[in-house]
Amino acid sequence: MWMQLLDNFIKNSKDKREIQRATAVKMLLCGYKHQEIMPILGVSSGFISKWKKAFFQKGVDGLKLGYQGSVGMLNAVQTAEVMEWLNTKDTWTLNELEYHIATVYGVTFASKQSYYELFEAARIRWKKAQANNPKRDAELVEVKKKKFVHCWQREKPKLQWEN
Repeated sequence: MWMQLLDNFIKNSKDKREIQRATAVKMLLCGYKHQEIMPILGVSSGFISKWKKAFFQKGVDGLKLGYQGSVGMLNAVQTAEVMEWLNTKDTWTLNELEYHIATVYGVTFASKQSYYELFEAARIRWKKAQANNPKRDAELVEVKKKKFVHCWQREKPKLQWEN
């Protein structure tokens, strides 16, 4: 019965650490001694004892990883709603985005990088250049264009065999 549980767990697990734990327990149940298992799996005697105890107390659930990662602060639906909201106008400030997420979703990110990633996902550049130069004088620009007209179009040098 235990061997079948361990076999199924080893076949279905995708995590190397879980497989190593189950293999150590399985080898122990097959009659291998700690001294034989340790060099084969590269584990300590304490490792084998710990996972044997966990297996007999909780079954294969005792061999599973305890930490499964954290859940994102905004789920996919909320992120999509934020993207839709960001697309309602062309320019934003970081404070507007922070305030909106805090008031609507009750989320405050620890790092500003999370807000920048939302801007990027919405294709909003937060370092955007001005569309027009406020100091631009049309007459001065025309004078410079005439002065440097030869710099704008440079001819390619002709090769010797081309005529």
